[in-house]
Amino acid sequence: MPVPVLTVAQMREWEELSWRAGKSVDTVMGLAGAALARQALAMTRPHDAILLLAGKGNNGGDTKRAIEHLVERQVRLLEITEPEMAHDDLAVQLAAKPALVVDGLFGIGLNRPLQKGWVEMVRQLNESALPVLAVDVPSGLCADTGAPLGVAVRARATLTFGAPKAGCLSPAAAQQVGRLLLADDIGLIACPHTADSYWTVPGDFAGTPPPRAADAHKGSFGHVGIMAGSLGYHGAAVLAARGALAARPGLVTVLTPENVYVPVASQLQSAMAHPWSAAAAQHLQHCTAFVMGPGLASPDIPENFKSAAAELWQHSPKPVVADASALDWLPLTNVSTPHGAVRVITPHPGEAARLLNMTAQAVQLDRQQTLRKLSAMLPSAWIVLKGQHTLIATADTPVWINSSGNPMLAQGGSGDVLAGLLGGYLAQPWAQRDPVTAIRFAVWRHGHAADCLSASRESWGMDELIGQL
Repeated sequence: MPVPVLTVAQMREWEELSWRAGKSVDTVMGLAGAALARQALAMTRPHDAILLLAGKGNNGGDTKRAIEHLVERQVRLLEITEPEMAHDDLAVQLAAKPALVVDGLFGIGLNRPLQKGWVEMVRQLNESALPVLAVDVPSGLCADTGAPLGVAVRARATLTFGAPKAGCLSPAAAQQVGRLLLADDIGLIACPHTADSYWTVPGDFAGTPPPRAADAHKGSFGHVGIMAGSLGYHGAAVLAARGALAARPGLVTVLTPENVYVPVASQLQSAMAHPWSAAAAQHLQHCTAFVMGPGLASPDIPENFKSAAAELWQHSPKPVVADASALDWLPLTNVSTPHGAVRVITPHPGEAARLLNMTAQAVQLDRQQTLRKLSAMLPSAWIVLKGQHTLIATADTPVWINSSGNPMLAQGGSGDVLAGLLGGYLAQPWAQRDPVTAIRFAVWRHGHAADCLSASRESWGMDELIGQL
């Protein structure tokens, strides 16, 4: 099940209810330590050195419980209660260049600025530029607001326990938190809290997509119509079509302006392609979902192409995904789409800023507030606000926070692949019965493919991403 994003007070209440229900603190700490060890092992190789920094609180206890599970590693433990006395020892350990430092100094209970000795220790760790795995929350970071309490550890990854803490998801905390990871099963009772936002976990998608029937045929899985590509941007149409094909719909049709038809069609095998004309619009009649926008940035897009896209958005009863330049063509005032019709927009921060007449910097300062503003503008649409922890919601739902993906997705073509993948799923009957799962799954799978690639190589592009999908 999706995991709610909690405040420190909610997390403490959950723990207290667990103790009252007979759960053991020692058992929970042991499970947390084992989860921490698994992540440390994943971030290192056999015979690597791992330096464990353990404070006197529960985070230090979790860190020490990891030791028994850190097989085939050179483990060094530094317990720190008086930072001034540990300064030289830490300097020696950091100078040895361990492959990973585990930050178990302070946890979510920290609510006041760090004292001078701790500030110097955190700076010492940050200046080493060594990879850091933070335990629950980076030491020195306020777990509710994401603000540093004087100074905070800059982690490559943070493994948080039970549920994500609100401060770890603050855009202002991104450089301290690094990659946010969750160990949700640490022996507590079922979470008693609901929230305005939920963290996606892979288990949310058990059985997705459903198995295909033995007597299925291509007509069983829908037909995606893609309006994409223009002079100088024809590759986006190809990437969107290949992204759609990765979702395995029955058919994919691409309609593209005539001046780029040849380069688009020549790069596609499984998808059908047609040059745009008023008569060519008939190819959209039998589609069960539509994607419009990838690569439509050229100033010479035919006006009847734009008006056909706007007409689909406003009147089609079938799912429509609007991406990139098509976002500028949407009717935004006095618009009522057919009841129950699925609509999705997929802006990146710059496009969201353009829609809301604000700066991209302002978008990034409060991404959830930006999402809600877009929902107010398009109350019947699903908003997929791309970026770190892509956000998904409508005006009437909680915010779903995507947990997959990494900075390598910040390259041209990534959004085109995602738009196609969304359309490829939404064309299918199972997805039309459960669009929220389909949308969330497409976003998660897109990011997960990127994570799988980045785990095995430093650099990759869209061909590799589509191949991984």
